[in-house]
Amino acid sequence: MDIPINYSIERVGLPLVVTNGQPNLCFLIDTGATHNLLFSFVYEHLKTSFNNTTRETCSVMGIDGEKKETIQIEAQLSFSGQKTSVLFSVIDSDKAVSQIQSETGIQLHGILGIPFLIESKWILNFNDLIIKTYD
Repeated sequence: MDIPINYSIERVGLPLVVTNGQPNLCFLIDTGATHNLLFSFVYEHLKTSFNNTTRETCSVMGIDGEKKETIQIEAQLSFSGQKTSVLFSVIDSDKAVSQIQSETGIQLHGILGIPFLIESKWILNFNDLIIKTYD
């Protein structure tokens, strides 16, 4: 299956994907991110939408370059009709997210990094501006 990213790249210069289940969330695809991140304001507002499977804490480097301790939660997401389970580190990045929103008009809810791309078998094709997904 192909997920187009041409619109988001043309509009804001970022590869973004949006879930098609409830809740609708917007994620940045980041091939340099070593963790999947869910921003704390999203987690706090939508706790009941997630499995709330809290696992161990871990240390991650935040968007602002600071090392942070985070809790991890598991969430079920749906992209183009395919459901997937994602392990997220919940991180407070309000300042960085606010700056991105003010510059682009887009509210990000999190980042899907290398763990998600590998587990979901997503391949980014920047020539065609699509994400190839494999079952």
